[in-house]
Amino acid sequence: MVMYDSLDKHFLQCYGCDWTKTPNFNRLAEKTVRFDNFYVGSMPCMPARRELHTGRYCMLHRGWGPLEPFDDSMPEILKKNGVYTHLCTDHYHYFQDGGATYHSRFSSWEGFRGQEGDAWKGEAAEIDFSRLDDEAYEFRKTFQRDLLRHDEINRKYIREEEDMPQSRTFAAGLEFIRTNRDEDNWFLDIETFDPHEPFFCRGRWSDMYPHEYHKKAYDWPSYRMADEDAGTIRHIRSEYAALVSKCDDSLGKVLDLFDEYDLLKDTMLIVCTDHGFLLGEHQWWGKFGLLYGEVANTPFFLYDPRSPKTGCCEGLAQTIDIAPTLLEFFGVDIPGDMQGEPLKKAYMEGKDMRSAALYGYFGSTLCLTDGRYTYFRAPQKPEIQDQYTLMPTTMDNRMAVESFRDAEMAPPFSFTKGARVIKLRDRGARGVSPIPYDLLFDIKADPHQTKNIMDYGLRSELCRRMAAAMRENDAPPEAYERYGLEGSLSPDELIRQEEKRRRFRQEGLYARLPLEDSAKEFLHAVAAMLPDPARDYLLAQTEDHFANWTDGTITCGDLDAFFRSFTGNMRMLANMARMVEPYFLE
Repeated sequence: MVMYDSLDKHFLQCYGCDWTKTPNFNRLAEKTVRFDNFYVGSMPCMPARRELHTGRYCMLHRGWGPLEPFDDSMPEILKKNGVYTHLCTDHYHYFQDGGATYHSRFSSWEGFRGQEGDAWKGEAAEIDFSRLDDEAYEFRKTFQRDLLRHDEINRKYIREEEDMPQSRTFAAGLEFIRTNRDEDNWFLDIETFDPHEPFFCRGRWSDMYPHEYHKKAYDWPSYRMADEDAGTIRHIRSEYAALVSKCDDSLGKVLDLFDEYDLLKDTMLIVCTDHGFLLGEHQWWGKFGLLYGEVANTPFFLYDPRSPKTGCCEGLAQTIDIAPTLLEFFGVDIPGDMQGEPLKKAYMEGKDMRSAALYGYFGSTLCLTDGRYTYFRAPQKPEIQDQYTLMPTTMDNRMAVESFRDAEMAPPFSFTKGARVIKLRDRGARGVSPIPYDLLFDIKADPHQTKNIMDYGLRSELCRRMAAAMRENDAPPEAYERYGLEGSLSPDELIRQEEKRRRFRQEGLYARLPLEDSAKEFLHAVAAMLPDPARDYLLAQTEDHFANWTDGTITCGDLDAFFRSFTGNMRMLANMARMVEPYFLE
């Protein structure tokens, strides 16, 4: 299996891109089944990898974290059943607090340092950031200075293309293939952090995408509105494309060995990613916020020597299907706690994998697609947010001790093997701010997801399917209350929920200022997505700015003009408005 991070399928020629150069993905598509409706589940990096091991959603019970003591682990199950498993990776999150129990499930593993802000080389001297564009890196210099510092240090030790962590990762994977090509029963997992940001690449790759850019260095956009000029956005997209072409070249070396050793006669090949990335689409950078198709609908390729079919598969599949697919291929029993199913059901038997796919971040907007529609369900009671764990660490740290002051032992879930778990109010975990309203898109008629459909009959049906998927995952009882997925979920009930949500329009500054209804929704949406101190500051500044307004009612355009006036760190937060503004404009 070759797994990338943040690979957007819309940058691959075999998925229709007409300006990037990815000849080896074209080779791959000719040899494999290409899935067109493959979706993420739990977001982002390590939650996705937990699904890769466990074959079940985890975003309803906790956020980013390690494998739990009760979790099934596909590589470990294979190992215990006589299959040798080996991991080659430069994904440094495997070796932080929030990922420290994954790599040791393999029979053996190799890790390669230097991606992003990996704390790799030790240099105590102050770092000179003068080469970086001041405005573009304003947020990171303020809030992620240590991460930025280590990235600058790491680049000094990555002088040539062969020094790149991706190059070393694939070289190790190729060595494993050469060493073990005549052996049976092995599983190799080659995982590179690329093309995850920063979009830094040595070698010839950037020369493949010539473009005009005369500012200071910029290849690492923060997760925020893409409000740069067109030339700068084109520069970032070109740098990403260069890294994708480097990924393509590494893939080609794997395919070359498959051809040289005739491995396709008896070897399954999977090529995938954990999620995609927004590169200016929807006026946004990154993978936070709304999980549009560029992030959620990912590239996936599979070759099965038992059924050497090629072509396109339209079946609705997800990351949770990878573990059972591999276990079934090796003839190993699939644990009952795995929710996913072997993908052969789609490409060999021509059957539907599932009628709907659930996905999202822990604590944020919950998403569902049936392949025709995508539905983003906002929390109705966002203050309800509990985590369940026996491994209280997060991305790169331990959970805050305050999280444990009201902790309690909760009864076992169906998948915890009889173990009780710690229930924590989510004060020490990282989260992604949810939008405060629902969105519904017809992705067949509106693939770019721009037209919000106000069809309460359809929303009712999708809410019921969402609740059913949560029951299958044994979601915590309070999760249904959080998302307002209790009761009949009839169209009338959803309308009542919406009317209740809109009561804020008659309260506080929303009643005091002469705001149009659409402007009230716009301001409320922006405020809801900000952390408390920034939210309070934004609302206070808004009321102060418009206190003596005499130009009639305040519109979305008036608010947008005001948000654009913000500078410094608040500009980075307030420009979230640009992501949601289109839904309040005619």
